[in-house]
Amino acid sequence: MARLLFLIGLKEAQNRMFGLAKWLLTLGPLGVFSISLLDSAFVPLPGGPDAAVIGLSAVKPEWMPLYALAATLGSVLGSVSLYLIARRGGVRALRGFRPETRDRVEGLLGRYDMLAIMVPGVLPPPFPFKVFILSAGVFKLKLPRFLVAILIGRAARFLIEGILAIEFGDEALVLLRQQGFKVLVATAAVLLMWLAFKYYRVRTRTAPTLAVDEVSQTGE
Repeated sequence: MARLLFLIGLKEAQNRMFGLAKWLLTLGPLGVFSISLLDSAFVPLPGGPDAAVIGLSAVKPEWMPLYALAATLGSVLGSVSLYLIARRGGVRALRGFRPETRDRVEGLLGRYDMLAIMVPGVLPPPFPFKVFILSAGVFKLKLPRFLVAILIGRAARFLIEGILAIEFGDEALVLLRQQGFKVLVATAAVLLMWLAFKYYRVRTRTAPTLAVDEVSQTGE
């Protein structure tokens, strides 16, 4: 009897969450922002921001950049909230994750810095992105770097989803669920190569200047 009542209560809660998500979608970009904010703050709604961006972009393609922007801003704000909570709470914020998972993410942050947030930020569910956000706070990745990484990763993700929605309509959501990981991993790889190229160009531009300065100082 207790189990039956629990299941009934769970079903009612799910229906309410579905109703809330449906109502938020009627608000357009503001609704997308709210859904993305809640999803990033551990209050997921049915479909999440991915379904919201795809569904609304398929109906109003001309508004797609605005939907992607709203989802990105909501995700960034929610992620920063979790980051600050984890930064204050310390290692206790990661107690829900296995020690090996925590160690692996800490190693990635230490080795790849912003990329360890940026690339996972592009990947779709069920990729465990929350552990990266919390770990960034716990292990004190600098807030400006965290913000830039989240912004780039999430913007890339939602823009890709919007483009897919314009090309394939509502079927884009099915495509994302079936092949989304491959699509977004490929995008993340392209993003990584682009960043590496930009970094290399900056290094090659500054290297001659540094060399000239060193020679002049030696001559003095």
